[in-house]
Amino acid sequence: MIKFGTGGWRAVIGDEFTKKNIQLLSLAMCRKMKAEGVADQPMVIGYDRRFLAKEAMQWAAAVFAAEGIQALLVNKSSPTPLIMYYCMKHGLPYGMMVTASHNPAIYNGIKIFTAGGRDANEQQTADIERYIRELEMEPGKQTSWTEDAAEESEPSKEPESLKIPEMDYDRAKAAGLIEEIYPLNEYLDSILAAVDVAAIRNASLRVALDPMYGVSDTSLKVILLTARCDVFTIHDRHDTLFGGKLPAPNEVTMRPLQNYVLEKGCDIGLATDGDADRIGVIDDTGRFLHPNDILVLLYYYLVKYKGWKGPAVRNLATTHMLDKVAEKFGETCSEVPVGFKYISAKMDETDAIIGGESSGGLTVKGHIHGKDGVYAAALLVEMIAVTGKPISQIYRDIEAECGSIHMAERDYRFSRERKEELKELLKDDSQLPVFPYEIDHISRMDGTKVYFKNGGWVIARFSGTEPLLRIFAEMETEQEAEGVADLVEERLGLRK
Repeated sequence: MIKFGTGGWRAVIGDEFTKKNIQLLSLAMCRKMKAEGVADQPMVIGYDRRFLAKEAMQWAAAVFAAEGIQALLVNKSSPTPLIMYYCMKHGLPYGMMVTASHNPAIYNGIKIFTAGGRDANEQQTADIERYIRELEMEPGKQTSWTEDAAEESEPSKEPESLKIPEMDYDRAKAAGLIEEIYPLNEYLDSILAAVDVAAIRNASLRVALDPMYGVSDTSLKVILLTARCDVFTIHDRHDTLFGGKLPAPNEVTMRPLQNYVLEKGCDIGLATDGDADRIGVIDDTGRFLHPNDILVLLYYYLVKYKGWKGPAVRNLATTHMLDKVAEKFGETCSEVPVGFKYISAKMDETDAIIGGESSGGLTVKGHIHGKDGVYAAALLVEMIAVTGKPISQIYRDIEAECGSIHMAERDYRFSRERKEELKELLKDDSQLPVFPYEIDHISRMDGTKVYFKNGGWVIARFSGTEPLLRIFAEMETEQEAEGVADLVEERLGLRK
């Protein structure tokens, strides 16, 4: 029942996200660490503000403790990138974060990080799933662990299933097998050291924040107030239902922030998703900036204003405008499948200075190997201060230099039976629509992507985090992009 997608394991609370499955996954990680000879090093675990997130972290820790592996627990709800940073800085082999990121409130999940603070890749998650399957084949069989752990553990209440050892939390703390930590300062100091705080202080900027009831409030406020910004915040209280909305920064969920930016006369509005690894932006005119625009803005800024040199990386559902900016400055842009693990790996391979995706996640060379909405927010504020220009003007400058393109995006839900039918349709070139543009080539690296000779493209792919089919189309004009998306939608029988 535990399957990893592009952003870890996510499941509905009380359905598949249960104490039993959380501890099963934790025991599988213990087996994996012992097999790899790294069980002498601790596992760092964090959690966000979702329902049962803190409890899930503690349930996991009880298993690691019973298996003799120390668990370092971040004892306050924290951003996911904090856990990645801690793994990287302290040279830990693994880390875990209890979160379902931007999924609806009924979901929770666990992300696994590997050495260097990276998202677990396909091989790593396949290994974890294999260990889980092996454990599930041992119903009623007691796993191997120390006699001391056995004396302090609580036996399973389900004798017909695998007995997962767990140590009493307080006893594990007393034994040093569970240690509570709060390394937020070292994470924030690393960001403050990476941005031009002096330039931001001199700019006297007004910034509106929307943590979307998630975990970025403290981090962003500390950074911005240290840089002497005037900060205005909405939706900062703890609400496991996220105000009844999706905790994802998109054009719909960020409308309150748009109004707030205009009302307060702010230079920028910043929003992050539930675990703060993705970012959303409202510019100085109150316009919602698509994550594609944010990625393009930051790459342009790093190359033109900071003088950095190097290529960019994007996934295959992210704007080709990034390619145009790279070409403008004599650089290249690589395309990878959806999943940040592919972006970080390609960045290492090509020595890229930025990598990102159209869902709002990005990272910059020299920081962590994964998405960080907090760092991205700080860098955007630096951009305004250093250039002395509002974001709206900077993007107009980019379009004047590199041209403009437009994207259409659509999401569709489906039944399990319908998914199989759609999969077959997408595999067959003969089932593609008749497009009014000459096709250059077709890729099935992730879904089905059609590249046109005029530079436009369209892709249909299944989400790796939600039960959705997604269509993205990018063309020279908005009308052309919507028209191409219409053709794919109609051919797949997705119209309502």
